[in-house]
Amino acid sequence: MAKQVTAQIKLQAPGGQATPAPPIGPALGQHGVNIGQFVSQFNEQTRELNGMTVPIVISVYNDRTFEFIIKSPPAAVLLKKAAGLDKGSGVPNKEKVGKVTMAQVREISEMKMKDLNAFSLEAADQIIMGTARSMGIEVEG
Repeated sequence: MAKQVTAQIKLQAPGGQATPAPPIGPALGQHGVNIGQFVSQFNEQTRELNGMTVPIVISVYNDRTFEFIIKSPPAAVLLKKAAGLDKGSGVPNKEKVGKVTMAQVREISEMKMKDLNAFSLEAADQIIMGTARSMGIEVEG
């Protein structure tokens, strides 16, 4: 008999630095998943991301085994890194907090393309520029 998915859990965790502490531990523990095994596998696969927040989708099966898919980091996290910021603006329409170039926007678009709802890189650029605008980051060029 085939394995049956009993739960699908969506989390965000720091790449390469996940711990069994909340939010990971409680979310997996309630489904009977071996938390230590998940943390070690996740940290192994995301070591190169070095603390950058990464979304993950975990499928838990009826025999308490699991599989997980690692998505690309959120656009906001990538934009903050590119602009060298700690956080976005509280009032983005009045207070601009940083600048990114069109080349940086294109680089982020290429990285996130598989997770974006866009058919072309130009459309992906528009999505990333909209995120930048909503964070108070200006796009130059």
